[in-house]
Amino acid sequence: MSTNKLRVAVRKYDPFQSAMKKIWRKFKQEYNCTIEAEFVALDLHPLYEELIDKNGLKNGDWDITFINTDWIAEAVEYGHVENLNQFFEKSAPQQYPDAWSPSLLRMQEFNGCVYGLPMHNGPECLIYRKDLFENPIEKTAFKERYGKELKVPSTWEDFNIIAEFFQRPEEDLYGTVFAAYPDGHNTVFDFCLQLWTRGGELMTSDDKVVLNSKAAIEGMNYYRAVLNNSKVIHPKSRDFDSVQSGMAFANGEVAMMVNWFGFAPMCEVSDKSKVKGRVDVANVPAGENGQGVSLNAYWLYALGSGSKNKQLAYDFMQYAIRPENDKLMTMEGGIGCRKQTWQDDEVNEIAPYFHKLEELHKNTRALPCMADWAKIGEVIDKVVLDVINTDEAIEQILNRAQQKLDNIQI
Repeated sequence: MSTNKLRVAVRKYDPFQSAMKKIWRKFKQEYNCTIEAEFVALDLHPLYEELIDKNGLKNGDWDITFINTDWIAEAVEYGHVENLNQFFEKSAPQQYPDAWSPSLLRMQEFNGCVYGLPMHNGPECLIYRKDLFENPIEKTAFKERYGKELKVPSTWEDFNIIAEFFQRPEEDLYGTVFAAYPDGHNTVFDFCLQLWTRGGELMTSDDKVVLNSKAAIEGMNYYRAVLNNSKVIHPKSRDFDSVQSGMAFANGEVAMMVNWFGFAPMCEVSDKSKVKGRVDVANVPAGENGQGVSLNAYWLYALGSGSKNKQLAYDFMQYAIRPENDKLMTMEGGIGCRKQTWQDDEVNEIAPYFHKLEELHKNTRALPCMADWAKIGEVIDKVVLDVINTDEAIEQILNRAQQKLDNIQI
């Protein structure tokens, strides 16, 4: 690879692309940098293929990449990304690590070595239309119909009841939406949320993944029922990924959803949004024996191990997470990672629930940081697809998946 161009693999999402170009222009001026940068936007699967399958980080195709925490353990295990400790010794990022929630620093650290810098976060949470929940007419109608107050649901049972109440296809309004498109990610996240919110655990004490627990069976029974319930759910849920379901919410088609926090502030800044000023967030609902939690997965800047521009690449990475640029990313429609950004008055004026991020992060769970997680995720993805697309007994589906998983985990 030529050393006169910095190549950056970017997760395809308009706010990321616009923020990167603005931050790079500022960086070039401040550092008197004469090298050009090429930002290439890639969807999720093509991004993984470029970075991992094609060894793009190892062979120097990419100097910097956006990488999510699902992949970071595999990237570290097989030498795709550079240990940043050597750069920290000369020039650590401003206010590192105190400026970030501990939940945004754990998954990129292995044996005391740091392999990525947090660039975009936003745990899964309940996003809802506060204008609907606070409407006196809706509150009266709900109480007459169900005999209790209309309020933000803290249980899956109440979630279903409220979704049924707001299911009004004739008004192009639906109670809820799930991102059930089989992309190997959202289905896995949904499985974990259904498990954890029922008091279940994905991992045993000896670091084995367990899928056929009582809580998993309960969670998948619920998930099958809700995905097949036309009285509560958006009819395109099976075709939607998280972005498309978020856009449906922004378009005013959905009363509430469990999705990434970032889709809430997107409703405030997107020109296409029809719900600006009408949105709020809360914890994910819980099952009978669990409690509401948020699922934490986030995006990092990582340095390719084969980069010929490592010092320049690191300089830009640490520059991109400075306080002013973390805020810039947020103002563009991403979700900055510094606590300072979450509390910023201007940011909260646009999205008055940003300050809730710190509290949400105190109640998050994360996927296991395992080098073979991609293979395990494929098994869980198949579980969820079998759950929602067949009538086979849930326990049988989970037992079969567990056998497959046991072979992987030998």
